[in-house]
Amino acid sequence: MEWIYDDGGRSKYFKADNVGDCVCRAIAIGTGKDYKEVYDLINHTPKKRKQCSARNGVHKSISRELLKDLGWTWHPTMTVGSGCKVHLRREELPGGTLIVKVSKHLTCVKDGVIHDTYDCSRDETRCVYGYYTKD
Repeated sequence: MEWIYDDGGRSKYFKADNVGDCVCRAIAIGTGKDYKEVYDLINHTPKKRKQCSARNGVHKSISRELLKDLGWTWHPTMTVGSGCKVHLRREELPGGTLIVKVSKHLTCVKDGVIHDTYDCSRDETRCVYGYYTKD
C-alpha cells in the first residue's frame, strides 16, 4: 500500500516528532480540519481517564464519540474470536477517505493511500479492526 508522509499540520504548531498524537493527526487529515482545532476538541472533551490527551494518547471511547459527533460512522471488520479478515492494504478496503483503527494506532487512508508520519501497514500484514467513513 502506498504511503505519503503527512503530519496532519502538527509541524505548524509543535516541533516534536515522536509524540502519541495519532488520533489527532488521523482526524485532522481525514476531516480536513486544522490540526490545532482537532487538538483542542480532543483536549476539551470531558474525560473519564485523566492521562488521556491529544498529544499522548486518546482512549478509543473518546475518539469514537468525537468522530460520531463529527458525522463519521464506525464499520467494524473484526469481532472477538473472528480472527483478522481485513488488512491494511488497498484491495481490502473501500475507496474514499477512511479513518482506520489498527492495533494501538489510528491512521487515515485516502483512496488506498496511507497518510501518516510512517508506513504503519507492516508490509500490508497489519490487521484492521475497523474504519470510519463520513456520513
